[in-house]
Amino acid sequence: MLFRILHDERGGDLSYLLADTGAREAVVVDPHSRDLPVLQALLNERDLRLRWVLRTHQHDHLQAPEFSSLARLGAPVVQGEARDGVFQPAEGALLPFGHEFVRVLATPGHTVDCLSFVWRDRVFCGGLLAVDACPRQPRPADPAALWDSVTQRVFTLPDETLLFAGHEKRARAVSTVLEQRRWHPFFAGLTRDEYLARVAALGSPAVRHRPVKLFNP
Repeated sequence: MLFRILHDERGGDLSYLLADTGAREAVVVDPHSRDLPVLQALLNERDLRLRWVLRTHQHDHLQAPEFSSLARLGAPVVQGEARDGVFQPAEGALLPFGHEFVRVLATPGHTVDCLSFVWRDRVFCGGLLAVDACPRQPRPADPAALWDSVTQRVFTLPDETLLFAGHEKRARAVSTVLEQRRWHPFFAGLTRDEYLARVAALGSPAVRHRPVKLFNP
């Protein structure tokens, strides 16, 4: 297996490449248009076929140019938000690559259609845990849905599950469920109402609101 982290040190964005080198198939999580030359070089070096482009979330003002660039990778783009040319997976869907697979976890809240992707003992959760630390919006699009996604979907996973962020500036890129459950400043030790009050104090979101869509199991 191959696992690579691509980190933009200036902006803090993180992308992940997973590959079954025996079967020569790969997936990429949260790539950005600026990553394409490096990604293509990594794929060519190992003679890898890209099976899926996985996007945990999208910000409206960046959606069109980024999507056009990522489509050039030649693999299906998987995301929660409906758009021509994308694959919207069902909750729990298994996306195969080689002899491996990634499981889809619906985790709305940071944006209304957020997905997380589970591979082995790792969850790629994008901006799910950022709350007030996302550089592209000051607060979650749907705070109530975010509470449910984090406390009911992510924090119920085994303590040792590794959580990989889509962005980091001054924090670690990876943590564990146990760490986040115990010490996250917006979730640990707070009731749902206390959390919602703290998020409300952050100000208005920078994204437009839409009804939250939950996937049918």
